[in-house]
Formats: sequence, C-alpha cells, structure tokens
Amino acid sequence: MAIEPGDVVVLKSGGQPMTVATVDENSVECLWLGEEGELFRETIPNVALSVVADTTDDDELDVEDDEEHEEAEREDVDADEEKSSKKNRRTA
Repeated sequence: MAIEPGDVVVLKSGGQPMTVATVDENSVECLWLGEEGELFRETIPNVALSVVADTTDDDELDVEDDEEHEEAEREDVDADEEKSSKKNRRTA
C-alpha cells in the first residue's frame, strides 16, 4: 500500500500516529501534535513508516448503523408493548 498525503502513519518501531503532509520518492513529511499541543513536522524515510488503517469512514458508518439498529429495537419494543397492552385489555 502506497503512502499518500492525508494518510495516518506510525513508525514501524512504534510511536504516536502522524499525518502525512507530502510524499516524495524516498521520504515522507509527517505532522503530529505533541502532548502540549505543539505542532511537529519531520521528514522521515518511507521505509520506516506503516500506514494505520483508516477507520474514519467506517466509524461514521458504524455510528449510523448503530443509530438505525437502536431505532429498530425501540420500534420493536414499542410494538411489543402495544401488543401486550391490547392483550391485557382483552383479558380484563
């Protein structure tokens, strides 16, 4: 997988995630925030980096799927409660 601007990468030896700013033939310019919010920029050989799986889009989809699933569950519970209520009225 080729490293592209906007990818999130980490050093193969570990460390915090960094955002790729630019890529040339043998190196990648990376940006990251320090613990106190300071911005760092460093050019790193591309052989020292691994791309982190991009889960942003998946997370957004998961949230939407979760919301739809929760809504469907609420509708099922409401329908069950309504059936139970009608049944109780008939037997009373």
